[in-house]
Amino acid sequence: MLGKCGIISEEESQKIINGLKDILNDLESGKLDFDMNAEDIHMFIEGELTKRIGDAGKRLHTARSRNDQVALDLRLCMRDEVQEIIELLKELIAELIKKAEDNYETIMPGYTHLQRAQPITLAHYFMAYVEMFKRDILRLQDASKRMNMNPLGSCALAGTTYNIDRYMTSELLGFDGPCLNSLDGVSDRDYAFEITAALSIIMTHLSRISEEFVLWSSHEFRFIELDDAFSTGSSIMPQKKNPDITELIRGKSGRVYGDLMALLTMMKSLPLAYDKDMQEDKEAIFDAVNTVKMCLFIFIPMLNTTTFLKDNMLKAAKKGFINATDAADYLVKKGMPFRTAYKIIGSIVAYAIDNDKTLDSMSIDEYKHFSELFDKDIYEYIDLKKAVNDRTVVGGPAPATVKKHVDLIKEFLKES
Repeated sequence: MLGKCGIISEEESQKIINGLKDILNDLESGKLDFDMNAEDIHMFIEGELTKRIGDAGKRLHTARSRNDQVALDLRLCMRDEVQEIIELLKELIAELIKKAEDNYETIMPGYTHLQRAQPITLAHYFMAYVEMFKRDILRLQDASKRMNMNPLGSCALAGTTYNIDRYMTSELLGFDGPCLNSLDGVSDRDYAFEITAALSIIMTHLSRISEEFVLWSSHEFRFIELDDAFSTGSSIMPQKKNPDITELIRGKSGRVYGDLMALLTMMKSLPLAYDKDMQEDKEAIFDAVNTVKMCLFIFIPMLNTTTFLKDNMLKAAKKGFINATDAADYLVKKGMPFRTAYKIIGSIVAYAIDNDKTLDSMSIDEYKHFSELFDKDIYEYIDLKKAVNDRTVVGGPAPATVKKHVDLIKEFLKES
């Protein structure tokens, strides 16, 4: 750009470009090491370039500042890192879809307040997390769009008197355009907040499913068995199989939240434009990125190797009266107001508990004691499979509905 605009000669421009390429090759091959005595990375590169090509190297820093270079480099770095995380999220979604496709008919209890509530399928459960991780992708993509503006040319804070072409550098670097205020160009870190906030939400989702895996792997639930590669034994209790990976992921969520809080606190009182405090942004956002990537990288194969104990899920679904709402709906469809039906079924559940029965083990005479509207078809209506299959409303757990959801997500993965 400097050469094209006539700020330096075309010959000097080409010398600088070739020299920088040579330095990059030597760094990557290990032929050249960073000089840790240099003031910083920028001065090291400029000094090395000047050694190699002479005075032309001293023109490298024309119409720029370390302030806009740092702002530029962080955006370029985060653009690549965000895309890597998006690809990992897509892999995780694809694995969740595979699990869903294997479990359209696997009945399990759905929970509220950690109490058995209503029957769902394991496929429906997996697709709930698919929606969460899909939103995570959309959040990162959205943040990336706002981040994709070029601060180069803002210089220290007030731009430059040189007639540079900021649109050319934006195009060459893949940005949508230049930052339109030089003060903001060097001091904006909103994108760092947004990305780290999105990463924090990803960790919330990973922590939630990890917590469920911790519960489900316990003998109290026995819904899953983790592969030995992703669990450990106790040093003194030979019967133990601890879900260490899920616990570590759950714990790492707090670390990423801390990174977000560090960024917000660091920036909250800074006057325009650049302040040295802002170098703290690197440690926080790099840590958040690395932590999320590590957690996704390990969670995907852990999910792939987890055994889901379907019989235990079904046994749990048959207890806890999770078909009580369906029994109430049965009375409503016979003409009874819902609130009246609700109270009657509540009384029936209390009776069943006192007599150690389930709704499907009660006799029709016992049902009729509570309401003459009950008939033998009540047993068909409260069948768990029917209760799930009848929930065909959009977003419901019926296998046909979940299959449509899976198809929509597959299209999303292709297009995103």
